[in-house]
Amino acid sequence: MKIANSPKIHLILAGFVALSLATTATAATWSVDKAHTEVNFSVKHFFTPVNGSFGKWDIDLQYDAEDPEKSTVTATIDIASVTTGNETRDNDLRSGNWFEIETYPTMTFKSTKVEKVGDNKLVAHGVLSIKGHEQEIELAIAHLGTKQIPAEMQPMLRGSKQVASFEASTSIDRGDYEVGVGNWAATVVVGDKVDITILLEAHQR
Repeated sequence: MKIANSPKIHLILAGFVALSLATTATAATWSVDKAHTEVNFSVKHFFTPVNGSFGKWDIDLQYDAEDPEKSTVTATIDIASVTTGNETRDNDLRSGNWFEIETYPTMTFKSTKVEKVGDNKLVAHGVLSIKGHEQEIELAIAHLGTKQIPAEMQPMLRGSKQVASFEASTSIDRGDYEVGVGNWAATVVVGDKVDITILLEAHQR
């Protein structure tokens, strides 16, 4: 009995191949462009917002443009890289009064689920860890756009074939992480709510 050239057998085999490719497909790795990415925060001093940022961090972005809910994001931030434009304040933030960087040098965020909530709108659910305290948070993400890179420009961008940009934001209560709760000045003068904004540009090669 000959079956090797049977059209039905070919059709079945093609189906198995397609199913295998579909089930093994994963979100693509995007390289974060550090020159065009910012990790910023804002907190009130009495009634005046004070802005700051972190200059050193690592972000791992697995982004699936076709099915964004398969995406993941993990971030590790070097707290010693904090800057608010005032050296005395920055050193105080690094001290035991606030972040205790000698004991807790980094803060981390790891997504557990990404949810699509609208056109170009996502929410990354995950765990934020600061000073050994973990809290589940929601990171609202706006996909600002994706652009294909023309072939003639790709060598200039180290082989990048496309670029995508995102803006992510959330608000946390610093007291949940015991940041700045050791004296009356920290708890009375500085606001509890901290707004965090991440502007991210990433490239896929």
